[in-house]
Amino acid sequence: MTDLHTHAEEIHEQFTDQLDLTVEAVEERLDTLVNEYQVPISEARRSVTNSYLDEAGLDREDIGGGSGGNETVQAADVDAPEEWVDMTAKVVELWEPRSDAVAQVGLLGDETGTIKFTKWSKSDLPELAEGGTYHLRNIVTDEYQGRFSVKLNRTTVIEETDEEIEVGDDALEVEGALVDIQSGSGLIKRCPEEDCTRVLQNGRCSEHGEVEGEFDLRIKGVLDDGEEVTEVIFDQEATEELTGIALEEAKDMAMDALDTSVVVEEMQGTIMGRYYRVEGPTFGRYLLADEVETLTEAVDPEATLIKARSI
Repeated sequence: MTDLHTHAEEIHEQFTDQLDLTVEAVEERLDTLVNEYQVPISEARRSVTNSYLDEAGLDREDIGGGSGGNETVQAADVDAPEEWVDMTAKVVELWEPRSDAVAQVGLLGDETGTIKFTKWSKSDLPELAEGGTYHLRNIVTDEYQGRFSVKLNRTTVIEETDEEIEVGDDALEVEGALVDIQSGSGLIKRCPEEDCTRVLQNGRCSEHGEVEGEFDLRIKGVLDDGEEVTEVIFDQEATEELTGIALEEAKDMAMDALDTSVVVEEMQGTIMGRYYRVEGPTFGRYLLADEVETLTEAVDPEATLIKARSI
């Protein structure tokens, strides 16, 4: 009962400004779920919290983690959604957000591996720099289709640190048909500033502003082995080997057409539907292609394209 009372106090504190609640009322709801319906305390807490969120008209990210303090976890420890945790991690990579509601999205890494993070625009938090290491307090875990991530919200505290982190990675080998090429593929431009390799968006680097970018090649593709799909990033060397299109040739193609999209269109005609064996480290949802082997000639990818696009 003492344990239930502690959980009730923490939930009560989260909603003191929005709802007229008592600790006893919260504890009674927890007790019903745990002792009458045999629901695990973690599930009971999530259920009660979600009901109060609905009642208050709030999002999960609008409340804090409570006064009981958060567990400090590493990337590999995250195995459940809707838990408030603390983490010290390095920003491995930043991606272009697909929604105005998202300020930043990318990968955090530590010795155990990597995990996706999302920082909401409405949270009004400091920018995270690629390659920087941070203490992150009061972040909430999430899960989508079996993949765990963390979200930074308005209650998150960000502290930059000089701590050195060697990000762990696990080599993976996959085989499958290349059934989709994602946006951000083909001829791209990266920031030329020292130690910055961010991909430019409309001529701007998120860290250094408007810069004269340096051209690069990459493919962000999807391999399908018939049972599951794997997202793969091919760097310049792997892309040139895969497509037979060198960087200088790609630049000439884009210049002649006054459009960089012709490059990825040419690549699609060459590599879509072929089977490949790819090996390399994994970073979040991506496999980074270190070694690539072509296994068969092209096949019709339409049968698996719908599944690939559902990632």
